[in-house]
Amino acid sequence: MEELAIRVEHVSKEYRLGAIGGATLKGEIQSKLAKLLKKEDPNLKIGEKAHGKNERFLALDDLSFDIKKGETVGIIGRNGAGKSTILKLICRVTAPTKGNIYLNGRITSMLEVGTGFHPELTGRENVYLNGAILGMSKAEIDKKFDEIVEFSEVGQFIETPVKRYSSGMKVKLAFAVASHLDSEIMIMDEVLAVGDVAFQNKCIDRMKKVAEEEGRTILYVSHNMQTVKSLCNRCIVLSRGQVAFEGETEDAIAVYMQDESLDNTTFFDTSDAKRHPKCNQRHLLQNLHMYESKTNTVDYGDVFPFRIEWKSENDTERLLMKMVINGIDATPVGVIFGGELKHKEGINSAEFTFDTSYLVPGKYTVDIILYDEDKSGSIMFYDRATALRFTVEHSEESIKLKHWFKDWGNAVLPCIEQINGGNKNV
Repeated sequence: MEELAIRVEHVSKEYRLGAIGGATLKGEIQSKLAKLLKKEDPNLKIGEKAHGKNERFLALDDLSFDIKKGETVGIIGRNGAGKSTILKLICRVTAPTKGNIYLNGRITSMLEVGTGFHPELTGRENVYLNGAILGMSKAEIDKKFDEIVEFSEVGQFIETPVKRYSSGMKVKLAFAVASHLDSEIMIMDEVLAVGDVAFQNKCIDRMKKVAEEEGRTILYVSHNMQTVKSLCNRCIVLSRGQVAFEGETEDAIAVYMQDESLDNTTFFDTSDAKRHPKCNQRHLLQNLHMYESKTNTVDYGDVFPFRIEWKSENDTERLLMKMVINGIDATPVGVIFGGELKHKEGINSAEFTFDTSYLVPGKYTVDIILYDEDKSGSIMFYDRATALRFTVEHSEESIKLKHWFKDWGNAVLPCIEQINGGNKNV
């Protein structure tokens, strides 16, 4: 156990559904009265059904893995796979139904934005509060206080109550505290998604430094495969509460991105997909349909049409669309602009064509972004969702390509015309 930081042994976590369903006492009383009077529950969403008291949900099912000291390990998986549940168990937020978890060292955790912060206290007071919770003395925190504030970039507001901080400011201060205080294990759960790109890169560099130079153990959960790829030495892929794969990061990402249930899908419903917090959703993507295809596997060079549908709250805003093409490892390949979308209040649709001759054979995903951009370059994001997955297969034309995927990436760029001269350069 001396070489291990975390050991998870045959851990299961079971929840009883419907036992307490209200977010507040008032909501719980309303739901109980509605049930007694045989009326519709006012706290349920449209189309949602109440769970019976005896229904059980197994969030984790006999989960086991070891993490050594100094390792940076990613935990990835689809929504509902059990990622956040296992982190809560490791952090002692809740207890496992079965199994044991052994820890070798103090833990710093960021399970969500603002975790461990008291909203009425100032940024300065919360730094000392977090340090005290971790078992550090005031003298220890004093030594690192200036470094924490400098890293957080919120020095101007350090005497301001945290309740007045934006979500991005909370993340910056929380990460600065977590990464500078003396704990042997750092646990991060999708918290960097709220911060700006520059600060995300700064955090990644900081985590690499504490792992390599200070020998800390880092457990990192994210849906951003780019950050997972750049930070983690290895990955654990969870699926339905079990370990689906454990090994090298690139192999783990390939397993995570591989969803066989979508291999022959041509209609992609995005209406209930999880959205990025920066999207205001006034225009919400509903679905994407490859309406002339029976499968989402196409030959290299094929041009396939597709239709998107979205729901708009108004018809007064300008609406632009672009597509981000990603490889199977979530690495962005390129961006395609779809121009301005004509729309009205309610459900709208538009049709496009996609030319695969610029991509090498392989698997791809496409993110559809609905947005607007003003003259100063400021962007208003309405929606972003992974709306399409397709496979480009080898054909006679693709075999002739003098293109090595691993050396040159996914894209095959078109020829460009010389201004002076008659030849073409590739």
